Amino acid sequence: MEQKWHDLLFMHWALDPKQLRALVPGELDLDLRDGKAWLAVTPFWMSGVKPRGVPALPWLSRFPELNVRTYVTCKGKPGVFFFSLDAARLAAVWAARIGYMLPYFHAEMRVEGTNPVHYTSRRSRLRRNAAEFEAFYRPVSPVAPSLPGTLEHFLTERYCLYTVVRGQIYRAVIHHAPWPLQSAQAEVVKNTMAAAAGIALPEAAPHLLFARAIRVLIWLPEKA
Repeated sequence: MEQKWHDLLFMHWALDPKQLRALVPGELDLDLRDGKAWLAVTPFWMSGVKPRGVPALPWLSRFPELNVRTYVTCKGKPGVFFFSLDAARLAAVWAARIGYMLPYFHAEMRVEGTNPVHYTSRRSRLRRNAAEFEAFYRPVSPVAPSLPGTLEHFLTERYCLYTVVRGQIYRAVIHHAPWPLQSAQAEVVKNTMAAAAGIALPEAAPHLLFARAIRVLIWLPEKA
């Protein structure tokens, strides 16, 4: 698949690993930084979502997405593990659930403005794991790639995702240029995304990063 991600906000919280260990399959190791596990809530929107070499269909290929994720390793290879992925296109939700075996959900979502970005998402209240998010956010620094060894590099420069199905680990490889990161400010009106996954966020303010746009290639998952 190829796609472009826009107006992405990384909201990160440091957590006691015990909070996440029971929620991440035992086949994967938590990837810790200074003894802490990290949880991210990442709102953004996508365009040009399509199989490589196939024309994009405007209505199907452009929509918001909102992820809740943490960081893991498998045989020493770092990657991302998703607790949930909300998207505004039902067809994309079912395609990703089947093709990538990921916990996608359909939600009512809207993205307005660029500075700030006003982002809203509401997963169906009829679901047991209903979740909502609303925030205003903007970049507040020049663009700069993260340096190896920094926290920003640890949190963002990851080039595969993992999922586990009936004890079998699958890895999907991701490719893109280094993230064009900026420091960010955010006013969060509502955020129950982590709570819907059974995760309590600390009262401390999150670590915030912003990326305006990046092109991405994603391969189909293979057994790890």
